[in-house]
Amino acid sequence: MSIDYYNKNANNFFETTVNADMSKAYNIFEEKLIKKGKILDLGCGSGRDSKYFLSKGYEVVAIDFSPVLAKLASCHIGQKVIVADMREINYCDEFVGIWACASFLHLSEDDIYKTLEKCYIALKKDGIIYLSFKYGENNYTKDGRTFTCFNEDKFLPIINNLKFSNYDFFITGDVRENRHNEKWLNVILKK
Repeated sequence: MSIDYYNKNANNFFETTVNADMSKAYNIFEEKLIKKGKILDLGCGSGRDSKYFLSKGYEVVAIDFSPVLAKLASCHIGQKVIVADMREINYCDEFVGIWACASFLHLSEDDIYKTLEKCYIALKKDGIIYLSFKYGENNYTKDGRTFTCFNEDKFLPIINNLKFSNYDFFITGDVRENRHNEKWLNVILKK
């Protein structure tokens, strides 16, 4: 995990992500939700996405592994952010949706698989999970952070070994300033 990076760079990370326009991903995610209910924001970062879902009337449980970033996000969204490792979640049949924007990419492929198994259990019937990864085949480390990257073909073996009933992929560009050349693989899995 990349917790040291986020603890040391929390303010800069907050400032560079809190206003990023995620409307395309939000729209696709919300279209696939079966109903209003509780959303789990795994690796909530700045709290940007939690704040959006709260404004739309969802109940949100926000989790981040960095205590420094969680404190900033708590102030931003007006509710407590739980400091926890997403690999250790232990919910059952609780969420209509799980939002994991650019957070699973810091896990190893083995941990991604194991954490998705826990997410499956945490979702209600027909619930969905959204994930995003830097687009590509080669994993790398930069500035003390590890990145597990995927394209569609590389992600399919993970899906094929899980119980999710359906999946969708879509590609987006990075919405942060001066990052327009970077691409992201967005994944939605349905229980």
